[in-house]
Amino acid sequence: MSEQKTIPRPWDTDFLKPSPAFDPVVRAQLFNGLIGKRCIAFIIDAIIISLLWLIVALVVGVLGILTFGLAWLMFGSIFPIVGLGYNALTIGGPNSATLGQRLMGLEWRTWLGEKVSPLIAAFHALLFWFSFVFFCPILLWCLFDSQRRCLHDILAGMLAMNRR
Repeated sequence: MSEQKTIPRPWDTDFLKPSPAFDPVVRAQLFNGLIGKRCIAFIIDAIIISLLWLIVALVVGVLGILTFGLAWLMFGSIFPIVGLGYNALTIGGPNSATLGQRLMGLEWRTWLGEKVSPLIAAFHALLFWFSFVFFCPILLWCLFDSQRRCLHDILAGMLAMNRR
């Protein structure tokens, strides 16, 4: 007789424990040098997002002139959309990483080992920017976690790792 498999429910899961899909003891190579690579990838992605913001600002500026200043009203709301959209489309896309993270050889997975959806990727970016701006010391959580996860990674149920 076969044994029935059950799907883990989120309320039965302890996300503070290491991911069952990627054991840091058995597969330590997935997490070697992760903190430094993530920092460098962040700088690369910040430059890319800044360039995207510059392009959007130029487009809104031209549209503002053509619409007698009406398009300038949407100027402030476009900046967060660019950053969240960048993360949603890249991390939630087929490569599971932003351009900077791909250059550094990183990828993202859910806590259970699946690819990340664009909505979760945008939520993760929102948590990151919130923690980066208001609670920067929270980012130091990764120094004590066996899988080098920051607190916003844990809250989003995501896991960064070296590409396999």
